[in-house]
Amino acid sequence: MIAHLSDLHCGSPYFVANLLERAIVEINDMQPDVVVCSGDLTTFGYKQEYTQARGYLDKLDCPDVITIPGNHDSRNVGYVHFEEMVGPRSTVLRKHGITFVAIDSSEPDLDHGVVGRSRYDWIEEQFQPEADFRVFVLHHHLLPIPGTGRERNVVHDAGDTLEVLQRAKVNLVLSGHKHVPYAWRLEDLFVVNAGTVSSLRVRGYTRPCYNVVEIGDDLVDIYRRYPYHDRETIIRFSTRTLAYEKHPPQRGSR
Repeated sequence: MIAHLSDLHCGSPYFVANLLERAIVEINDMQPDVVVCSGDLTTFGYKQEYTQARGYLDKLDCPDVITIPGNHDSRNVGYVHFEEMVGPRSTVLRKHGITFVAIDSSEPDLDHGVVGRSRYDWIEEQFQPEADFRVFVLHHHLLPIPGTGRERNVVHDAGDTLEVLQRAKVNLVLSGHKHVPYAWRLEDLFVVNAGTVSSLRVRGYTRPCYNVVEIGDDLVDIYRRYPYHDRETIIRFSTRTLAYEKHPPQRGSR
């Protein structure tokens, strides 16, 4: 099981500590194998915001927490605090037959993102060893998300990056950024975006939430969990046939 958090935004006037604390309690109760935090831990990239975010991350009772920076984390040279207080800005993890490759798609003091031509070969190399399932993590979007405005929020080299991931036989992409959860299938690849877990800076009727990924022998269930509330399955797909359903009936809860 993978718990996927994004867009904590410590330091923002819209940050709600109770939501993040509750999400951490729920995640610890689920005992996931891996926790992914896909960026924007902070709001302005200041050291005191990183100190606050680090305190929350330390409460996660999981041996493997993958964390990457978002565009807010790279403001005001915040990436130096990320490296010092969180860790490397790109991460590779291989666990239980699953390969995770997580990269920093942020640019200092810019909201847009880029993967970068210089990293394409490296990404493919990391996914080359045999694996049952492959997960790529970045902060920014690879596809436009409904209800988020202009398509400038997609990484500049989204097309080339998607082609790299297809060649690398990636199964799932996890990202955050615009606080709107969504899911697609694009050819053999599933792209799932998380909302914000602890900010009230949301669009329309979107609520703070996080995602949970359950990978079975043949089926993958990805559901959205609302702190203090229930969950809803957002997509279910077969790893064998790639057939999928959006918002299928629940198969039970934990």
